[in-house]
Amino acid sequence: MKKLKFPTAQTILIIIAIIVALLTWLIPAGKYDSLAYSAKSKTFIKTSLEETVELPATQETLENLNIKIPIEKFTNGDIYKPIGIPNTYKELEAKPQGLSELIQSPIKGIIAASDIIFLILIIGGLIGIMNLTGAFDAGIAWMAKMLKGREYILIILVTTLIAAGGTTFGLAEETMAFYPILIPVFLAAKYDAMVGLACIFLGSGVGSMCSTTNPFSTIIASDAAGINWTTGLENRLIMLAVCLVITIIYILRYAKRVKADPSKSLIYDQKEELDALFGLHSSMNTITYTNRLRLITIVFSLSFVVMIIGVSLLDWWFVEMTATFLVAAIIIGFIAKIKESIFVEEFAKGAASLLSVAFIVGIARGVTILMEDGLISDTILYHASTITEGMNKGVFTNFMLFIYGGLSFFMPSSSGMAVLTMPIMSPLADTVNIGRETIVDTYNYGMGLFYLINPTGLILAALSIVKIGFNKWLKFIMPLVLILLMTTMVLLTISVY
Repeated sequence: MKKLKFPTAQTILIIIAIIVALLTWLIPAGKYDSLAYSAKSKTFIKTSLEETVELPATQETLENLNIKIPIEKFTNGDIYKPIGIPNTYKELEAKPQGLSELIQSPIKGIIAASDIIFLILIIGGLIGIMNLTGAFDAGIAWMAKMLKGREYILIILVTTLIAAGGTTFGLAEETMAFYPILIPVFLAAKYDAMVGLACIFLGSGVGSMCSTTNPFSTIIASDAAGINWTTGLENRLIMLAVCLVITIIYILRYAKRVKADPSKSLIYDQKEELDALFGLHSSMNTITYTNRLRLITIVFSLSFVVMIIGVSLLDWWFVEMTATFLVAAIIIGFIAKIKESIFVEEFAKGAASLLSVAFIVGIARGVTILMEDGLISDTILYHASTITEGMNKGVFTNFMLFIYGGLSFFMPSSSGMAVLTMPIMSPLADTVNIGRETIVDTYNYGMGLFYLINPTGLILAALSIVKIGFNKWLKFIMPLVLILLMTTMVLLTISVY
């Protein structure tokens, strides 16, 4: 009998979608009332099952709704999404998702995720143009020569820089652009693709998990909890330093083992396939790194610098990011003197190479849509919030860590999780005599830890780019997840006493 093959990322997500659809038949439907600020009318819009009403945008309105958030957080745009109103959960008529909804969910997901899908496709086109110029091969060969004997610096540098992006402005979806670029660099340094994947994904994951100034998690969650985002910052900085050091050491140990003996690689059976995929061939060393190729590399690198500046300082989102990479591809085409017909052909080929990744993102979004349409997310949140009453504060803190880890499967969006759960969960801290910043921390750490293995997050899309199976990733990552989990539980417990 042939050895059973682990399913592809697409198949895993379809199986998860089927399970979620079944859950909508088993879990009662329910919904919290929501409150949103309308900048146009300068009023609150309260939406419930029965009606939608306008309310005065005043502190008194918030107090009457038991929302302990300063009115300024709404009026200045810090909280821009509808928030859940505490103590308003109502069971609704069940909306089970049948075969028709299940079949439509990937299509709805692709439409809903069109912004990130277009970003991925345009990045693929840019990579295709870069490969055509030969700048990648020449640059990688040059870098491999420069780092010879000190390749470990690459691991420390990449992981730390991406973690810095994750903790400051939530670098996550944007990292999809880094895999086709950096994986060849790690292969040239005699590591395997798993090392490159780990540096990028874990850097982003650990950084986002220990968010400090990230507006999409810590700041919006703190605002929704009614506290200043600087409250508890010292604890998060300590957690960031500890978890980052643990992660880098873990990657370095694996990388050292693979470098010494390539057969120790968890993906050794894919070595030839991955070398061919990422363009590692003998001609690399024969390409001269000319001034034109250097200029192309500079333009390419600057596109990422511009993207990071735009996202972190100029409120850019997917449209602006996508446009940046499209312009970069066109400029590179002019510098390399690529004919228009060849440019279009190679750009399309590059985009096509990441089409499967784009579909994975869409299918994952479709799973979330199934949960939303089935009205089970709020039910899960309601029951999670009710079982913590009367707990010891140490037990409560760690229990909330697992609660948020579980909820992130159903609500993988950090900003969505924050505005929905914080008004409901943060008051629970008052009942056990701990600061509300602890709830913000458990939200960050719980989501961050599960993010490393969450199939409804970005990991399957990342794995699809580097052609690594989810089973091999789990084998690599689970010891680290357990180490980080134990570390987090210990530090969280210390923080509340």
